[in-house]
Amino acid sequence: MDAWTTRGKTVMITGAARGLGAETARRVAARGANVALVGLEPEELERVAAQCGANAAWFECDVTDTEALERAVQGTVERFGGIDVVMANAGIAAGGMVRSTDPVAFERTIEINLLGVWRTVRAALPHVIDRQGYVLVIASLAAAVHGPGMAAYSASKAGAEAFADSLRTEVKHLGVDVGVGYFSFIDTDMVRGGDAHPTLGRFRKEAPWPFSRTYPLSAAGKGIADGIESRRRWVVVPTWGRALLVLRTALAPVLERLGSDTAAEADAVFMKDVEERGMEAASSPVGAGGAAARKAAPETPRGGEADREAEADREAEAEPEREAAAG
Repeated sequence: MDAWTTRGKTVMITGAARGLGAETARRVAARGANVALVGLEPEELERVAAQCGANAAWFECDVTDTEALERAVQGTVERFGGIDVVMANAGIAAGGMVRSTDPVAFERTIEINLLGVWRTVRAALPHVIDRQGYVLVIASLAAAVHGPGMAAYSASKAGAEAFADSLRTEVKHLGVDVGVGYFSFIDTDMVRGGDAHPTLGRFRKEAPWPFSRTYPLSAAGKGIADGIESRRRWVVVPTWGRALLVLRTALAPVLERLGSDTAAEADAVFMKDVEERGMEAASSPVGAGGAAARKAAPETPRGGEADREAEADREAEAEPEREAAAG
């Protein structure tokens, strides 16, 4: 049997306008794949598609919008005849301590990084099953290392990892393989945005090696392209991350102690940032991708906020009736 390769296959990638998504698209296109680029920034998507060549298509889509995802999947199938690989990559990062973070930013992170993965995979999965293809869920080493100030991001990535692990057992008998991508700090707009954040950037600089190091985007892109061709269970960049994943339970107390050493200081610094810039700005998703996500849904109500807004709407609707009755 010939080795499975991406040549002639169709790879659909969310979060493809920048960072890991764009770099992966360029690399698998260079290996002969058709690529469907899905994301929020049409000008960037068009630019990346041009870099990928004639066998590339792009679709503007917010992964929180199920109907838009289904349209992107259908557009991909119409253009290329099917989907062999889906890479659920779209994600944002927002920092902040649980007690001082903006609830909207926290829940938006979960909405995109976890529920966006679910929606992406669910929409594309029937086509991937038809081709006995491969699903790659992009998590992070934050799925295994849970530091202070990163509760939303870590929870979303740990959830994405767990989702992929369950999915793997569900679809193995259908000929589909499922992988998870784990990355440290890669030279992307998201990481640069985090480094520019007055609080996140400070603590990253002070983090112990190797967490203070930023790794080249090219290395991550090659790792993902190789991982897709090998249909790997784990795609890990840098390689030391594999040891961390294997030893995560044993290392957890050590990592917790390291986090505890900085938690009190981090809490004070985050609170000061909230006081100076406001909760929304201090907790806002970082980088150009985060800005695109804010623009796509700048006022998405979540949790108790949605209930309060609904109650306010009911009150506004009832006011004219009360005035009429009073008159």
